[in-house]
Amino acid sequence: MDNSILFLFEIIIGLSFTLIAFKFGLNWLMAFIAVNTVIMNIFVLKMMNVFGLEITGGNVMYASIFLGTDMICEHYGKDKARQAVWVGFFASVFFIIMSQFTIWYTPSTLENGTFLHNTLVTVFQVTPRIVLASMCSYLLSQNLDIFIYSAIKKATKGKMLWLRNNVSTMISQLFDSIFFTFAGLYGIVANNENVWQIILFTYIIKVIIALMDTPFIYLSKMWPFRPHLKEETVEKNQ
Repeated sequence: MDNSILFLFEIIIGLSFTLIAFKFGLNWLMAFIAVNTVIMNIFVLKMMNVFGLEITGGNVMYASIFLGTDMICEHYGKDKARQAVWVGFFASVFFIIMSQFTIWYTPSTLENGTFLHNTLVTVFQVTPRIVLASMCSYLLSQNLDIFIYSAIKKATKGKMLWLRNNVSTMISQLFDSIFFTFAGLYGIVANNENVWQIILFTYIIKVIIALMDTPFIYLSKMWPFRPHLKEETVEKNQ
């Protein structure tokens, strides 16, 4: 199947699972965000061409995190959204640390032991600069997203949901693309000749996903998708 078609299906599935997690309550959505922060660090190693643009396999997971924090901010308030960001950060740090222990062990001499070990080393061996840049970019862009989302919600008195969802995500994703490319990739895969091309291509994909996630945050406002737990259905206009 064509990569572009697969990518569109992946976006729909990723955003749908975010909505399903929201349906089951705040704890489910926080856990879903934590899972996404972990797997995006693995899938980012996969490079592919979509719509003529070179992107990584972690884009949909990352976009799902932004939708998840926007849903939390909308329904539970900005403090809970910030908490979700830190939960994701904690899960990612734990995964990175434990994955290093896994590859530090001397592999078994049994059949395929060395082969599988080398495969894991390829996947889990991290470059400190890239990891540090990724984690800093995650924290900064997520908190920027929450701040802008909350500010627009307050300024519009809770109206124009589409505006705060898209503007907050697009601005924070632009910041994320610029920050990570310069802090983590410049001098490695990015240079003076292609740095802005990488930023532009990455950002275009993020904008496409941001536009596609708008219906999902509107669905989160509708009764069939709202959590049933009484203590979790009270919205906080923060």
